[in-house]
Amino acid sequence: MATLHIFNPEHDIALAANLSNFTAPHAGRQLRHDLGYLPAIWAAPGDYVLVEDVEGAQMAFSRLMHRPFEGFVDKHALARLDIGHVEPWGWDLALRSFLLRYGVPSEIVPSEAEIAVIRDLSHRKTAVGLLRQLGLEGTVGESVVLETPEAVARQVEHWGKVVVKAPWSSSGRGIRFIDSTLDDYQERWLRNVLARQGSVVVEPYYNKVKDFAMEFSSDGSGSVTCLGLSLFHTSNGVYMGNILASEEEKRKMISRYISVDLLDAVQECICQVLGDVFQGRYQGPFGVDMMIVNGKSNGIFLLHPCVEINLRRTMGHVALALSSQSRSS
Repeated sequence: MATLHIFNPEHDIALAANLSNFTAPHAGRQLRHDLGYLPAIWAAPGDYVLVEDVEGAQMAFSRLMHRPFEGFVDKHALARLDIGHVEPWGWDLALRSFLLRYGVPSEIVPSEAEIAVIRDLSHRKTAVGLLRQLGLEGTVGESVVLETPEAVARQVEHWGKVVVKAPWSSSGRGIRFIDSTLDDYQERWLRNVLARQGSVVVEPYYNKVKDFAMEFSSDGSGSVTCLGLSLFHTSNGVYMGNILASEEEKRKMISRYISVDLLDAVQECICQVLGDVFQGRYQGPFGVDMMIVNGKSNGIFLLHPCVEINLRRTMGHVALALSSQSRSS
């Protein structure tokens, strides 16, 4: 049976809201409208891709890939489709409610309890736990989960400049940089996050040199596979775009800073640790954001092996799919 693919880029915000009836911000709705065709890049023949404008999606996809895709459908066609599986950008209560409302069979949609597990795994505490197990020689990184303003203030005093992150957030919006002391504005933001989400993650500020990520897939049965590297640009914590290149070229770029042996060791450790964590709990794509940072010694670079875990498909997965398509064409 066919798979229904869905690009729902507002997923992170919906996950934070944790509501079945959720209206995405305008920017999220616009992105979904403009780029809804993206899953057609990796969809199999006979699959469907949910879009808001079928004709517009066909035109945009043809311009990008120089080939047609016949499986674009809008929400009004969902009840008539013979589908056996749904693959969204990410699962949340809002998407579940939407699909059920438009006739997608409940047996191929996760239950509310299953989505609650995904949401819990998406909390930044999962990245905190993984980071603690990636302390290989040549790496750097600390982070803690805190639940009160007083605990955060003590950590700021201990580390100096820090990064404070909401447990669930999107594209840098839930992140604040604090230098030495909390001012009134930062404290109000902190108290608001704690009231809504129960905790924050705090980590030292690192002198970043380069952002990148590793993209993975979990089979849900204890096996995690690395799909490749993702090299991307950010501005003030906001994603700006990916580099399309072969794995060999991307590894060569990273090797200017750290050894590929370290990269491979971190990859193996992530597969082992998260294979156990995700067993019976999460099946699907995910990414681990990393960064190269300046070490204390001049000219020495270190690897921060787990800045974030994105428990969903990422633009890195899109870049890998595009690179694969270009190599096969």
